[in-house]
Amino acid sequence: MDLVKSVERTLKILEVLSDYSDGLGITELSDKVNLHKSTVFRLLSTLINRGYVTQDLESSKYKITFKLFELGSKKVDKLDLLKSSKPYTRMLMESVNEVVHLIIRDEAEIVYIDKVEANNTISMASRIGKRNPMYCTATGKAILAFLPEEEVLKVWNSSKIVKMTGNTITDFILFKKELHNIRQNGYAVDNEENELGVRCVAAPIFDFKGDIAAAISVSGPVNRITDDKIDFISNEVIKYANLISVEIGHK
Repeated sequence: MDLVKSVERTLKILEVLSDYSDGLGITELSDKVNLHKSTVFRLLSTLINRGYVTQDLESSKYKITFKLFELGSKKVDKLDLLKSSKPYTRMLMESVNEVVHLIIRDEAEIVYIDKVEANNTISMASRIGKRNPMYCTATGKAILAFLPEEEVLKVWNSSKIVKMTGNTITDFILFKKELHNIRQNGYAVDNEENELGVRCVAAPIFDFKGDIAAAISVSGPVNRITDDKIDFISNEVIKYANLISVEIGHK
């Protein structure tokens, strides 16, 4: 790689300073970046001039400013979950040839915000804008599994817990065990829990802060999403959920 030394050194200074909220003196900083003080001083002078670093008048220590955060925020502000996810939901659909949904959470419910139909003869009755409870859907459980326990309890208590089918989990202790398994596996399965004859596999999408932003799922009839296909489908769902997460800033 053709590295520009001055740029590399400048970035190294910023990276080191970011770890010290109280700042560093010129000698400490020079030692940590392994550069001569005169070189560090010249680079710091440029960073101060551009507003990326400031020097405390009392301690003479150098600190980073919020300038880099402001630059990053511009990128974050322009992120569009729906736009960012579309290439990946399309690829996921083509990989498994089943309908793919993108959902977001609204209180104790999930809301479908995108749907990619598969090239098969059976279409799903879902539609963009449709709502479903979180507790009995794969996407809802995929989100709940990565929320704090008190938030899970809040969602549970604010939901009308009913047996949508014979497979719906309505016992909170069993539900928490289900969420534990989802965290371990990285994906959730709705095994005819919301609708008889329909099986879904879902994985969470994380944003730049590491928080849950959404989830994607693959849905289809149980005679096509069979037990022997769950491993392949879950791996694909996780892969594309991770790609969308990275696209919207998750590290």
